[in-house]
Amino acid sequence: MEIVAFQKLGTFMRTFEQSHPWITFRCDLSRAGADLWLLLGEAASKCEHISRVPLQPATATRLHRLYLAKGAAATTAIEGNTLSEEDVLKAVEGTLEVPPSKEYLKQEVDNIIAACNAITSQLTGGTLPDLSVEAMAGYNRQILANMSLKDDVKPGALRAHSVIVGSVYRGAPAEDCPYLMQRLSEWLGGPDFQPSENAPTGSETVYAILKAILAHLYLAWIHPFGDGNGRTARLLEFHILLSAGVPSPAAHLFSNFYNQTRSEYYRQLDQASKSGGDVLPFIRYAVRGFVDGLREQLEAIWHQQWDVAWQNFVHERFQNKHSLADARQRHLALDLGQQRDAVDVATVTELTTRLAKAYGSKTLKTAHRDLNVLIKMGLVAKEGRMFRARREVILAFLPLRKRV
Repeated sequence: MEIVAFQKLGTFMRTFEQSHPWITFRCDLSRAGADLWLLLGEAASKCEHISRVPLQPATATRLHRLYLAKGAAATTAIEGNTLSEEDVLKAVEGTLEVPPSKEYLKQEVDNIIAACNAITSQLTGGTLPDLSVEAMAGYNRQILANMSLKDDVKPGALRAHSVIVGSVYRGAPAEDCPYLMQRLSEWLGGPDFQPSENAPTGSETVYAILKAILAHLYLAWIHPFGDGNGRTARLLEFHILLSAGVPSPAAHLFSNFYNQTRSEYYRQLDQASKSGGDVLPFIRYAVRGFVDGLREQLEAIWHQQWDVAWQNFVHERFQNKHSLADARQRHLALDLGQQRDAVDVATVTELTTRLAKAYGSKTLKTAHRDLNVLIKMGLVAKEGRMFRARREVILAFLPLRKRV
């Protein structure tokens, strides 16, 4: 065994303090500019908006599954997994089948999905553990379960050998890993990531975002496990965000962003250590991606809200209309409203199964007559031979403001 520590000027020092002086368990935010604080504030605000918007059950389930699939696909793709996002969504739904030659890829994805679902279940059941060394080791064990590994890799066990990451970065000395992991656990659970009692609303989310990013960065720097360190780091982010009240679709956004910008992700990780531990650029990079992802999620939620508002508006217009023709026209307005583009009159009656059934015994004249009724009601607009729902009328219900 190599010497694990040495004396310098009468002070006990560990090997990593010489080899990895950037691992300090400190984060100086005094140099963080207004742009970063504005992004963090926006992130906290958008997380609050997403968590408070009532969604239709089908939409809520779809969003949860979609972003679980995105997160699992992303965190494994970074490590070289070639299954597509569509494949991983099938894995989330339990319908993915692969040939034997790709079974290991499916296993890798299944492990991430199972770990995320376990965290979610523990959170809802009030049994989510603190981020102790044992909990982090447990996540690594879940990630590597039933995987073919090198002989010197033991899932959940701290490595006892030196490791080179990507032929460039050397992980912290193996002999220091137990100490460093204990320090990391204590730091993440300590006062540096706790808002003060008089902190403004949303501060808990801001602290959680910073905590998640730094947990990821420090685990990457220490690289304590024989394999699966990146996946474990990204799972820690998910754990931290979810436990702080960030809605589950948003808690997967970091992994998705890192994968979408993979070359920049690796560059930022490399620069964070080479700079001597300046973490602000990596934090800024990660938060920007997180906010962009939140904006995209809110856009999807707004579209659902528009759908609900449009359906309610159509039903109100047909409130006192009860004939078979009225029902057919109402369905036509509702189903046309699900189309983002204008539809040719020749195909408008085939948009959905119920429209095809309603117009199956009718001529095209009936469809024209129904569309003209909807135009007079202000529900449909005609553009040449094309027709579209006038969903923009819903904008009149929004508060008055300058449109940009």
